[in-house]
Amino acid sequence: MPSVETTDPDGVDYGWVMQVTFVVTILVGAPVVAVAAIFADLSSWGQRASFAVRVGAVVWLLTATGVYLYARRHS
Repeated sequence: MPSVETTDPDGVDYGWVMQVTFVVTILVGAPVVAVAAIFADLSSWGQRASFAVRVGAVVWLLTATGVYLYARRHS
């Protein structure tokens, strides 16, 4: 009987893509947001949060696209 933890996906393993996207987005996104914030006028907490969400969304989108393309090429 196969173990519950094992999978044999055909094509792209979307679980792996989601996990790698999450980790890479945090590792890359936090420094990118911090450096980008140096050049922005962020005088209130609302502006800071909005800025972090906007920049983080772009980082996430680029990371997710790159990880998916990598997984598709190597599957």
